Amino acid sequence: MKKNQFAVIGLGTFGYSVAVELAKKGMQVLAVDNNNETVNRISQFVTQALIADATDEKAMEDAGVADCDSVIISIGGNIETSILAILIVKEFGVKNVIVKSSSRWHSKVAAKLGVDTVVYPEFEMAKKLVDNIVMPNILEQIELSKDYNLVEVVAPKEIWGKTIKNSNIRNNYGVNIIAIRKHVPIINDDGQSDIKEEINMMPGSDDEIGRNDILVVIGSEKSVAKLRG
Repeated sequence: MKKNQFAVIGLGTFGYSVAVELAKKGMQVLAVDNNNETVNRISQFVTQALIADATDEKAMEDAGVADCDSVIISIGGNIETSILAILIVKEFGVKNVIVKSSSRWHSKVAAKLGVDTVVYPEFEMAKKLVDNIVMPNILEQIELSKDYNLVEVVAPKEIWGKTIKNSNIRNNYGVNIIAIRKHVPIINDDGQSDIKEEINMMPGSDDEIGRNDILVVIGSEKSVAKLRG
């Protein structure tokens, strides 16, 4: 395997999806699992698919895992196997190790072993579902740190028609606007009314916030909750 390739170890629902999506993005993907049927099924989508035991160091080395810059270990259902796979991959000196966790305890152990990223999809999906229910005006949210989030939110009615300066949004809500998405009515080539999305990536203080504009803001969870009303 050449450098700058991904290896996905463990092809359950999460690992399988990650491997396929990486391949769709044009990445070189090595998919590894001990299930013959799963490996055969994914082989048509990825660069290389191999049957191997994730706890067998020689098998992992022969598969080419040691030559990959990024390895995703998705063996969340078997914590012991996942931990052994982490130890092997770290021993190889892989630069970027990402682990799917099945529990908070699993996450803590993985972090102690020095993995670069721990993913807890069940928890993250549950949190996203609750956020969508409790905060329906929040379209997308990315956690930048424990204190700040990057959020897409529908502009509240109170600031429609106001400039960023006049809305006093930073003082009133505690957030900074970094972009504004607008839906602008246009006439298309067929002479029909249509809607075009325009994105202002660096809005100035005199830029106006319109009805139903989407604001991309940075702020704390408390500030964003205040903004959405």
